Amino acid sequence: MVKVEIYTTLLCPFCTMAKRLLRDKGVAFVEHNVTMNGPARSKMASRAGGRTSVPQIFVGGAHIGGCDELHALDRAGGLDKMLAPA
Repeated sequence: MVKVEIYTTLLCPFCTMAKRLLRDKGVAFVEHNVTMNGPARSKMASRAGGRTSVPQIFVGGAHIGGCDELHALDRAGGLDKMLAPA
């Protein structure tokens, strides 16, 4: 399966919703908690084109965006295509 990464913080409802969608689809993901972790947050912002809000989600190394973008991609059928093995 394609590697999925999600940058999160504690008590973030959008992070929770994004992780729930991924779990409901049976997707394993690597979670990077950036709460009180400046270096991880800096890496996230660098990878996400300067975006500092959470969550920031990457599928196969491609930046998806946040929770809203993840759900929109799923509704359009694009998430399943990105998650399919090559």
